[in-house]
Amino acid sequence: MIEPEKLLEFIKNRRSVRSFLKTPIAQDAIEMILEAGRWTPSASNRQPWEFIVIKDKEILNNVASNAMYGNFVKRAPLAIAIVGKKSISSNWYVIDTSLVSMNMMLMAWSLGIGTCWIGSMDREKAKEILKLSEDDYLLTILPFGYIKGAIPKPTLRKSMEEIKKVL
Repeated sequence: MIEPEKLLEFIKNRRSVRSFLKTPIAQDAIEMILEAGRWTPSASNRQPWEFIVIKDKEILNNVASNAMYGNFVKRAPLAIAIVGKKSISSNWYVIDTSLVSMNMMLMAWSLGIGTCWIGSMDREKAKEILKLSEDDYLLTILPFGYIKGAIPKPTLRKSMEEIKKVL
């Protein structure tokens, strides 16, 4: 087990990164990120997901053009699309794949690799680009890359008193 204080500090230090070096990500690092996603808990262990590793620059450019605030995706050496399979877990695929994304983001951070959640995108156009079926739910496309420049400063957080309620 990891020491709780170290884990909490690690979580607090993770940042969203939008500026990447052009350096390709080593295959073993990619496999570790995917493995972290694979080992994510899911409702009834249904694992309603598929991961699409995108290295092709043309596809990255096309995906980036469909992300309202994600133009930086095209500058990442790769991205991973996290796809929820509705037919496998019709009630929980969004939650399960959301958990996947956080596992992948934390693993990437542990490897010195930055990423940023992409939420605003034309999912239907992105699904066409990635040749996904109607049954597929494109949760997000996470760009990954070694961090270019300074690590972003932490954003403000609400105080514990603002968000905690004890009954």
